[in-house]
Amino acid sequence: MEATTDLVAECPECGCEVDLPAGTIIQEIVVCPDCGMELEVTSIEPPMLEQAPEEEEDWGE
Repeated sequence: MEATTDLVAECPECGCEVDLPAGTIIQEIVVCPDCGMELEVTSIEPPMLEQAPEEEEDWGE
């Protein structure tokens, strides 16, 4: 039995198709199955991805 996906977006880094699970929301982070890059969902209709911003460490400051 295959997992159901409603949307497919293209990785901006390598061009691989990235399946977005049903219920995916804008600003959700997904990982490209081909290159491993963390991607942020920027649009649902049409499905679009951008490289996720790198978060700086917060060392309790």
